[in-house]
Amino acid sequence: MSFLNKNVSETQIRLKDRLWLYIFSYIILFLLIVPSLVVIPMSFSASQYLEFPPREWSLRWYENYFFAWKVENGFNDWMQATWTSVKVAVLTIFVATPVGTMAAYGLVNSNSRLSKILFPIFISPMMVPIILVAIGLFYFFVQFKLVGSIFGLVLGHSLVAMPLVLIIVFSALKNYDMNQEKVARSLGATRFRAFREITLPQIKFSIISASLIAFLTSFDEIIISLFVAGGDNSTITRSMFLALRDQIDPTIAAISTILIVISSGLLIIILSLIHISEPTRPERIAYAGLCVKKKKGGG
Repeated sequence: MSFLNKNVSETQIRLKDRLWLYIFSYIILFLLIVPSLVVIPMSFSASQYLEFPPREWSLRWYENYFFAWKVENGFNDWMQATWTSVKVAVLTIFVATPVGTMAAYGLVNSNSRLSKILFPIFISPMMVPIILVAIGLFYFFVQFKLVGSIFGLVLGHSLVAMPLVLIIVFSALKNYDMNQEKVARSLGATRFRAFREITLPQIKFSIISASLIAFLTSFDEIIISLFVAGGDNSTITRSMFLALRDQIDPTIAAISTILIVISSGLLIIILSLIHISEPTRPERIAYAGLCVKKKKGGG
């Protein structure tokens, strides 16, 4: 038991002093993860109903998801709903990521007191109950006939994804030395070129991580989709919710398993990107300015 006396931090805290905290954390993780993992064996059941543990094993519900174009009772096509979710999530990346990045860049570089007020306003969709956001979007989109449209879904999902992008990029810029960009601008580079040549390469992994989180946020979003989506533009999460309400379809367990695999894979990629750090390269600073001087000199 000598390993319990091993130091686990720079403050000389021993393992046995934190043992209770580790046990408590593992219990919480167990309670959070296990209920989600129960659906995995359920998705391989041959039964007509959801059951755990399965008495017989089968891939019938995965086949029903991938190949059944229409289901009885007029239920929406699963693959069409999935394709809609993918389209909306990808488009959300191209809306939320640039907007969130520009907002973070402006807040970091602003010396105005207004920036301290704008930050909580920008992240307010995270603080306001999502049901209130969805209701507000519904009544707003009704005026412009955007309910049930891809454009309306993208705007709604971007509204909840943008604050996450803002926080991630804002944190990256806070840990970045903006003097490098200022030096490039002093050498003749424009603000946009200095950002593109100096700042962007050094925070690119944070931006990529933020875009992946924006994708996950959109793909998993259900509350806004319930109010805004409809018709042929129903998302997969909305279709799953309606299926649970109207009938108990084990296909939902198969879809949930696929979503768990996709989400886990993207989270692993995000964590890997967060731990990747690119060393500062001072030559980028000179490059941005010298290129401008070279063009001015006609060389």
